[in-house]
Amino acid sequence: MTMKTEDPMLRYLDHQQEIDALLRRFKPLQPIRVRAGETIPGSYWGAPEAGLIGSMIYLREDTPVHSALHEAGHFVCMDAARRAALQTDAGGDFAEEDAVCYLQVLMAEQLPAVGAQRLFADMDAWGYSFRFGSSAAWFEQDADEAREWLLRHQLIDDAGCPSWCLRI
Repeated sequence: MTMKTEDPMLRYLDHQQEIDALLRRFKPLQPIRVRAGETIPGSYWGAPEAGLIGSMIYLREDTPVHSALHEAGHFVCMDAARRAALQTDAGGDFAEEDAVCYLQVLMAEQLPAVGAQRLFADMDAWGYSFRFGSSAAWFEQDADEAREWLLRHQLIDDAGCPSWCLRI
């Protein structure tokens, strides 16, 4: 993906401690900081996107917050067999991808300095595409199946809060 705008994007650098604390709630997921300028291991799209290898999520100062949350969402939403063999490509079908996007919004709501509205702006600026034209419109009008998917796999509760569990 390539960013479509020059607007500043929320970056991992500005929210490291709160992002790390949130991600660690999904045991055994471990955020690993990558030094500035170094290659991000396990990054599917390449730098500055977050990377996944096993239970490690690799983040660099310039990694967008939306990318950190999205890749963590993949780790949470994939089944145990795929998680055990995880090496860069999270895989999954369309329903799981939608669930990942939905979960990343719920995680953003857990970060006071981020929140859903700011995450939506960054997702749209980065180039996420939804048939309703924006991530906020998708979330509000077209994400019922994603929410149901997360509920079915017990990754959120009835109130729409993350359960802090991994898919079995």
